[in-house]
Amino acid sequence: MATSSRAALVTDFTQPLSIGTVEIPEPQGFEAVVKVRYSGVCHTDLHAAKGDWPVKPTPPFVPGHEGVGEVIAVGPEVTRVAVGDIVGNAWLWTACGECEFCEAGWETLCLAQKNGGYAVNGSFGDYMLVDSRYCPIIPDGVDLDAIAPIPCAGVTVYKGLKMADTKPGEWVLVSGIGGLGHVAVQYAVALGRRVVAIDIDDAKLALATKHGAELTVNAREFADPSARVKDLTSGGVHGALVTAVNAHAFPQALYSLRRGGTLCLNGLPPDSFPLDIFSVVLNGWTVRGSIVGTRRDMEEAIDFFARGLVRPTFTTRPIGDINDIFDEMLAGGIDGRIVLDLAR
Repeated sequence: MATSSRAALVTDFTQPLSIGTVEIPEPQGFEAVVKVRYSGVCHTDLHAAKGDWPVKPTPPFVPGHEGVGEVIAVGPEVTRVAVGDIVGNAWLWTACGECEFCEAGWETLCLAQKNGGYAVNGSFGDYMLVDSRYCPIIPDGVDLDAIAPIPCAGVTVYKGLKMADTKPGEWVLVSGIGGLGHVAVQYAVALGRRVVAIDIDDAKLALATKHGAELTVNAREFADPSARVKDLTSGGVHGALVTAVNAHAFPQALYSLRRGGTLCLNGLPPDSFPLDIFSVVLNGWTVRGSIVGTRRDMEEAIDFFARGLVRPTFTTRPIGDINDIFDEMLAGGIDGRIVLDLAR
């Protein structure tokens, strides 16, 4: 077996990614080596490549946390997966397992966690390393290209919708119908919620309608998009999930809530928005963040896909297109998700 393989590398935050070679890792402890077949491209990968966030990855590194592929080697302590199994990697690559958060089933809050494609080389390459205790196991018989976005986009919005604290039959606003948002619409519908989608692109709103949104609002067409949402829903939505990476989307979603509603934040723009404390207190609103999901959330999110209730809209591209894909992402020109086909 070769000792090195192809990967897309971030060598400098100011430069495009380069297609180079990296060493194929040797699995230690609970680790497994996976031959990657497909990898979704997430907006977080773009943030990682640009060094946008306060805690930055260290170049050179390989982005990617939506990879799926076949286990080809395992470490000496691995019992959960075996050679030949199909698994994925995820943003939550590993956690300590011992802190108060891990013990309570909130490993996503673990201060010692490591993140795929950020602190650990990810899935933008022919091989990736996973922690067998945390990697999602992919069911037999599913389309691997279609399921690739679920271990990040899927579990992230699924958990976010749970955190939005709504009930079947209630209104949920999904803000931003991109790679996360179009999947969020599907999970919300599968959970029995009524969906309002908001974006600034009619094509993306059409995608939301295709996936089950009852109502859509183009924020460019209204001086106060939140007032339009309240009119359409007879007083406002019960919960809102913001997947957009535009800071304007956050206050729009907040003011779309009816009294007692919950705003859940998924999107991570590099800027912030001011919180109207008076309105939050007066209306009894809840504002909370939700970061990906736990291993249990992952199992549930994958099960929705396996039962045919959720299926991302996606296009496959070769890994050599990665810089063009990032440019298209910055321009808002992607419908659904891009999935890298590592055989191309």
